[in-house]
Amino acid sequence: MTSVEVRPEIPSVAPAASSQRYRAFWRWHFYAGLFVAPVLFVLAVTGGIYLFKEPFEEWNYQDVRTLAEPVGSARPLAEQVAAAQLARPGVPVMSVIPPVAPDRSTRVIMEGAESGPWAQGVSVYVDPSSAAVLGQIDDSATFMRIVRTVHGELMSGVVGDRVVETAACWALILVATGTYLWWTSRARKRPRRSGRARLRRLHTLTGAFAGFAIVFLVLSGLPWSGVWGDGVQRLQDGLGSGYPSVESSSTLSGDLSTNPDAKVPWAAERLPVPKSHAGHGSATGVLQPGAISIESALATARPAIRDCPPAECDVKILLPDGAEGVYTVVTDPRRDPAAAQTLHIDQYSGRLLVDFGWNEYGLMAKTVEQGIALHEGRRYGTANLIVMLAACLALITLIVTGVWMWWKRRPHGRAGAPARPTSRRTSYAVIAIMAVLGLLFPLAGITMLAVLLLDWLVIRRVHRLNRIFG
Repeated sequence: MTSVEVRPEIPSVAPAASSQRYRAFWRWHFYAGLFVAPVLFVLAVTGGIYLFKEPFEEWNYQDVRTLAEPVGSARPLAEQVAAAQLARPGVPVMSVIPPVAPDRSTRVIMEGAESGPWAQGVSVYVDPSSAAVLGQIDDSATFMRIVRTVHGELMSGVVGDRVVETAACWALILVATGTYLWWTSRARKRPRRSGRARLRRLHTLTGAFAGFAIVFLVLSGLPWSGVWGDGVQRLQDGLGSGYPSVESSSTLSGDLSTNPDAKVPWAAERLPVPKSHAGHGSATGVLQPGAISIESALATARPAIRDCPPAECDVKILLPDGAEGVYTVVTDPRRDPAAAQTLHIDQYSGRLLVDFGWNEYGLMAKTVEQGIALHEGRRYGTANLIVMLAACLALITLIVTGVWMWWKRRPHGRAGAPARPTSRRTSYAVIAIMAVLGLLFPLAGITMLAVLLLDWLVIRRVHRLNRIFG
């Protein structure tokens, strides 16, 4: 039978200030964990799985990505794109990823049935030597796409994105309050060696050793979020990232592709897209009349590409969108984001209009790009992946042991939350600290305010709720 700990009666003498603070921090830690644990558990599991996206997809789709024999002479990219169009007639072509090695196929990404921020399209794989279609993969239905969508938005669109961002911000509150609880209880007498005591020790040691890595995971993942990420983007604009002054459309570079395998870097998402000026000539493949070929656009980009060896970097070509659209050539390094570049090329004249890379990034953009590479476990290869996987496993351990401890200690008919501190001074001090976190992370601040109002206006005034949660 589960033992029930009876909360001792509060003595008539006011508790020490340190005890009051401990109780206040414990209460916030308890409720933060209780409310966001399910979401954080999902994020940790899906994040750990998504770390293996590249090796998993290389293995799973090797029949269309890897050729039986190396290619000696490749057909023109325009011809390969035309073959993909024959396989999916009437469907717009979004981007082309040329092969990085002689034994690799060309990937032509075409528009899919879905739309929105997580739409990915359909990839048609073509043999460069014969322009024969090897197969098609609906990128919107792959296993890793589902994992990514759950991780980013819980498969619930904008609402899910906000829930994920809120839970991630509350994870910072969990780490902050948990660190305080651990630091102030180090000198306390160790509890008897019971099952719950062992759980608590595992929970505490895991949090103490993995806290920094978890904070890093949260902070490096937030730039993708809707509210905080948009704020960081705007702050980056204000600080200046060297955006070139060109005649541009209302389109931003981040809007050119929604496929994560053919997008511009995070730092270039708000880079204005310049306009192409219509010329004269004949149509070329899938493009506007008078437009240059894909090979010509790539030939223009090659001399400007600073560092993109085939073994370590992919080149991706986003096709022009309409008569004023431009070719966008993106270099995507597998490890060091400093090698990434975004180049916009006039689709008629072949003139290089914009070359935006590491040298043009601001300090914040560089920091975020390095953080993303570390977050995805690719910056330092296998070692980086193992550390990020360990952080995901540590977060899962913290959630499981925290919920387990609560389940073992919960009194009948009550949530088992630590009692409210009786000192207003202590309560206000803790709230002030939380307010600072709330200002830095708006969704956390809004939900903290909602929790306080719920506690003051509802829970304290309803006897039954006060008994459960008080």
